[in-house]
Amino acid sequence: MKNNTTANPNQVEIPKEVIVCENYCAGEWTSSKSSTFEIRSPYTGSVIGNAPETSVQELDRIVAAATKAQREWGAASMKERAQVLFRFRDILLRDIKKIAQRISSECGKTLSEAEAEVFKGIEVTEFAVSLQNLDVGGRLEVSRGVFCEYRREPLGVVAGVTPFNFPAMVPMWMIPIALALGDAFVWKPSDKTPLTSKLLADALAEAGLPKGVFSIAHGGRTTVEAILDHPDVKAIGFVGSTDVARAIYRRGTQNLKRVLALGGAKNHIFLMPDADPMLTGKGVADSFTGCAGQRCMAASVLCAIASTDGERAAIDKLVGAIVESARSITLGDRMGAIISSDSLKRLEAAIAKAEADGARVILDGRKPKAPSAYGSGGHWLGPTILDNVKPGSEAAVEELFGPVLSIVRCATLSEALAIQAKSKYGNAVSVFTQNGGVADEVSRQGRAGMVGVNIGVPVPREPFSFGGVLDSKYGHGDITGVHSLDFWSNIKKITTKWAVQKDWSWMG
Repeated sequence: MKNNTTANPNQVEIPKEVIVCENYCAGEWTSSKSSTFEIRSPYTGSVIGNAPETSVQELDRIVAAATKAQREWGAASMKERAQVLFRFRDILLRDIKKIAQRISSECGKTLSEAEAEVFKGIEVTEFAVSLQNLDVGGRLEVSRGVFCEYRREPLGVVAGVTPFNFPAMVPMWMIPIALALGDAFVWKPSDKTPLTSKLLADALAEAGLPKGVFSIAHGGRTTVEAILDHPDVKAIGFVGSTDVARAIYRRGTQNLKRVLALGGAKNHIFLMPDADPMLTGKGVADSFTGCAGQRCMAASVLCAIASTDGERAAIDKLVGAIVESARSITLGDRMGAIISSDSLKRLEAAIAKAEADGARVILDGRKPKAPSAYGSGGHWLGPTILDNVKPGSEAAVEELFGPVLSIVRCATLSEALAIQAKSKYGNAVSVFTQNGGVADEVSRQGRAGMVGVNIGVPVPREPFSFGGVLDSKYGHGDITGVHSLDFWSNIKKITTKWAVQKDWSWMG
């Protein structure tokens, strides 16, 4: 048997042969007659795969097969559907190392980060499995002899369009819940990271999912627009940049579809002088460097709050702990690569502009020593911290999407809250403090969908839902948890009466 292990357990295996992606239709991998695009590993810059641009005609065939398969799948009991997801969960756990290697090789994550995203996808799958016991409908006698009840029914064929930074987790925010509710799911992976999709499709097939219930359509903008315009696709979930989220929401709703589109973020952390140094140093550093800062929950702006000399000294000590924690992070081991050379150039330009705008670089990650195991073709940026950033500057306002933390100095919590309130985004806000009153004030006043107290990445656990506000989300409800159920399904209301009652009324 071939030994697939590496000498270094933390080393990402870069595929030596090009992986050919195909569309997945009616349970079969199908070649495309359309043009193809290349997938390059952020670790090496080398071509590791290719995938097709799905044509409108090819998408029609995918949706037609999904529509046919959904009728029987939607008619099955939720318990029957849950059994497939039970097996899917077990296969993911069995193959997690292999899946993590694929994720890392195409999106630049470390192996531990890749495994963590699969575990989060498993968590959502476990929630979806639990729906057979949690979401059992409801029935009530509303008048003598008259009963009202509701039943949850599938929408039909639904779709998900997902980003490069979480090739497994973000699709698994959507797929298990939609399948558990009886929908057929069409997935359009990112054109930067489509390779992981084959492993998830194979896992669902092995779990016994009927052919056609799950499909994959590769491609870019043309494929997305074809999905948005297709009359038989009833709902679309999207995660990506705000500009694209807004465009998808407008086009999808114009076509009278249900759309939930999550966009970008500029997450603020409020740092109080009384914060715990150990919690702060590691918590903030891990937040802005995790996934190389390429996630919508990354810390982006640190509002350092102090009004007296003593408080400023305490804040400087806490900032020093963050710097030292971030400085200790090694590339290729605790932090991965930037997705592309274009993204790296954009980040380097943003750092230079922040300097020109008056910020001081107190930790400079530009031109780092790249890990020798991956050669010289990768895209690398070390943790970077900018101090004395002006509140209205680009580094304080725009989403940079990299391992860059901007520190804005504030005299009061009110000043910091006012800065955060001006942001067009509303994904997450956190506070590091030992004062319960301050934590409550931030929880109430922070303009964000998710709040953390002494937590740098305040992602809720299932069944609590993931989702922001303002320009971080277009549409109603959330994409995971209990608040996702009404997005992926319809509620049917039934009223019954079996006999005429003596005290007749309009209800009786």
